[in-house]
Amino acid sequence: MAALRAAVPLLALLGLCPGPAAAVTPLVIWHGMGDSCCNPVSMGYIKKLVEKKIPGIYVLSLKIGSNLVQDMENSFFMNVNEQVREVCSQLAADPRLRGGYNAMGFSQGGQFLRAVAQRCPSPPMLNLISVGGQHQGVYGFPRCPGESSHVCDWIRKTLDLGAYTKAVQEHLVQAEYWHDPLKEEDYRKSSIFLADINQERGINETYKKNLMALRKFVMVKFLNDTMVDPPISEWFGFYRSGQAKETIPLQETLLYKEDRLGLQEMDKAGKLVFLGVKGDHLHFSEEWFDSSILPFLQ
Repeated sequence: MAALRAAVPLLALLGLCPGPAAAVTPLVIWHGMGDSCCNPVSMGYIKKLVEKKIPGIYVLSLKIGSNLVQDMENSFFMNVNEQVREVCSQLAADPRLRGGYNAMGFSQGGQFLRAVAQRCPSPPMLNLISVGGQHQGVYGFPRCPGESSHVCDWIRKTLDLGAYTKAVQEHLVQAEYWHDPLKEEDYRKSSIFLADINQERGINETYKKNLMALRKFVMVKFLNDTMVDPPISEWFGFYRSGQAKETIPLQETLLYKEDRLGLQEMDKAGKLVFLGVKGDHLHFSEEWFDSSILPFLQ
């Protein structure tokens, strides 16, 4: 019997009998503007969908605040840097994420999770999937959730009048990724979030190293997007500096050419994935999700 017990680990090592099943990589998701962690028609639906497709997976849908109302309000009014710090603390305290996790951000949650990857490497983020995230920011606010709400109208006026004032930057989420191509110097100087994570004021080698540690950085662009201006920001492109008509892809930006974030090196290594999907902002089918997104989660 002793000889038989000793032989079993050797057989498993040689692949002649099955060992324990590999653990399923957990998934962390972050919702977009005006949404909450557990909305049954958005993040709640995504959570259940992933759990159905990948049995045994742990899905953490991030909540910023003590309840769903606070979570939704914070997507408009809580300083993004504070939100990222809060999320980093949540992830570090979760024992189920210690071995690493995949991350999927929806709309502004895409660039927020990229900040987590750059600033908080422990626990390690393995793959980052940005679904409609605005990685070069926005210059325009065509519409937002709750089109008839006064909040949307107030945000538009505030951004137009003073996006780069200290008070607005500190207290309006959308101002923190507002990128005015006509006022690049103001943007670089006063943007407290996006200009920092995009290395606009100097090179933070830690940001670069941490982002390059990703296995894959997947960017989904909605080909009929009417919410994000310009939509190419979802693929890390933007307006050519000094005007707001012509857009350029990531590969033509200084960020890429100077490789300030390591994106050029990641691109050459096959780590950047650019996906396009027909439809308006965050509109996609379960079939598309199954074929295009699930492979990065399994």
